[in-house]
Amino acid sequence: MDEFNVQRRRLRFERRPSPVLVEHRPLYKICQLLLVLHISSRGGKSSLPRLHLFNWALKRTDRIQKLVEAAKAKVLHVTAWGFDPALAIAIRYAIADGLLRPTSTGYQIAEKGRSFIDTVLKDAGAFPSERVFLKEIGKDITENMVEAVAKGWESA
Repeated sequence: MDEFNVQRRRLRFERRPSPVLVEHRPLYKICQLLLVLHISSRGGKSSLPRLHLFNWALKRTDRIQKLVEAAKAKVLHVTAWGFDPALAIAIRYAIADGLLRPTSTGYQIAEKGRSFIDTVLKDAGAFPSERVFLKEIGKDITENMVEAVAKGWESA
């Protein structure tokens, strides 16, 4: 029976730091958000669905290409896109920091946000792929294009 006697051992757990994916870091998302508003939005304003569309597209090259094609064709061929909770958190932080302000139709970059993103843009190594993509699209993904797709969701 001695072989079946097991000494009681205490389990110990140690908290270890775990890396946070870049996609989930609020400052990273805030910078992306401000870039979209600064480079690809008229008057530095955008609706929430449009911001989620850009956030969704920035995650994969094939999605970026779809938006580039839509901007050239002036018709959005994306039937649906994801709504990311990390973006919602970043928006809340950006508002709390005075970088963004809510409007009746969405969000607008605040003066502090404009100055912040101007500082980020001075570093040529910061967000290089996002810059190229957003400049290529310009302001050609309009609120009306996004709204037309969203109306299709309501009827489905």
